[in-house]
Amino acid sequence: MDEKNFLAEQFETNRAHLRAVAYRMLGSTSEVDDAVQETWLRLSRTDASAVENLGGWLTTVIARVCLDMLRARKARREEPMGPHVPEPAAHDTHARDAEMADSIGAALLVVLNTLAPAERLAFVLHDMFAVPFEEIAPIVGRTPAAARQLASRARRRVQGSREATDGDAPRQRKVVEAFLAASRDGDFEGLLAVLDPEVVFRADAAAQRLGSLAEIRGATAVAETFKGRAQTAKPALVDGGPGLAVILGGQLRIVLQFTIVGDRIVAFEAIADAERIAALGVEILPSNWREG
Repeated sequence: MDEKNFLAEQFETNRAHLRAVAYRMLGSTSEVDDAVQETWLRLSRTDASAVENLGGWLTTVIARVCLDMLRARKARREEPMGPHVPEPAAHDTHARDAEMADSIGAALLVVLNTLAPAERLAFVLHDMFAVPFEEIAPIVGRTPAAARQLASRARRRVQGSREATDGDAPRQRKVVEAFLAASRDGDFEGLLAVLDPEVVFRADAAAQRLGSLAEIRGATAVAETFKGRAQTAKPALVDGGPGLAVILGGQLRIVLQFTIVGDRIVAFEAIADAERIAALGVEILPSNWREG
C-alpha cells in the first residue's frame, strides 16, 4: 500500500471522531464537512512519517481549523450572508447529523454557541474529549493555566444554563412573551430588559436563505435587529420549551428556540430547516398561553 492510500485509510479511521469534534465546535453540519475536508488537505501536505500520534495530531489540526472558522464567523456576524448553495450530500447524511445532534442535545449546543471561540475550544476538547490543557494551550495561544481558566468560564456558563429547571417554565414563558411584545411594539428598551448583555442570535442555513443574518452578538445589536419585528410570530412550545413560531403565508416557516438563564435570554436560534423543525416538535400556543 502506497503512502497516500495508507494516509487515506488512517484518516477514514479517524473521520467519525473528527466530525464529532467539529460538530461540537461549530454546531453546523455543512461547516463540519468543510472542517474535515480542510483537515484532510493539511494531512495530505504533511510528512506523516514524522507524526507519532496521528489521532492526536488530527484532533489538534481540526481544532485549529474550527477555531479559525469560529473567529471568521464572529468577524462577519453582522454581515448578511449571500445566497446559499447546498453541497451534494451522501444518502445517510441526515441520519449521521441527527445522531450527532442527539448525542449533544439542542440546549447544550445553543449554550456552546454563546461561548467565545477560545472558551468553546477549551471546553469541548477538555471536557468532552479529555484533551490535556498542555495540548490545548498552544492551539489557543495561551498557557496551560490560562487554557484551564477558559474551560472553567465556559463550564460555569454551561452549568448555569442547566440550572434552569422545569419549575422555571412559567417564568421563561413570561420572558419570551416580553420579548415578543417588545419586538412587535418596537420597544428597544423593553428588548434590552430581557436580553443578556452577551446574548447570541444565530440562524441556520435555511433561515439565512430567507434573509436572516448568520449571527448577531450583544444585546444592543440584537435589540436593534428585532425592534419592530415578529409581527407574524406566535407563542409556541419548541422541543418542550418556550419559543416562537413565525407564520408566513399561512405556513410555519421559522421557529425561534430560546435559552434562558434567570430572567434573561442568553441565546436563541432561528430554525427554518423543515426537517429540524419536524424533529423538534412545535406546538403553537393560544393567545391566552400564560400560566400563573
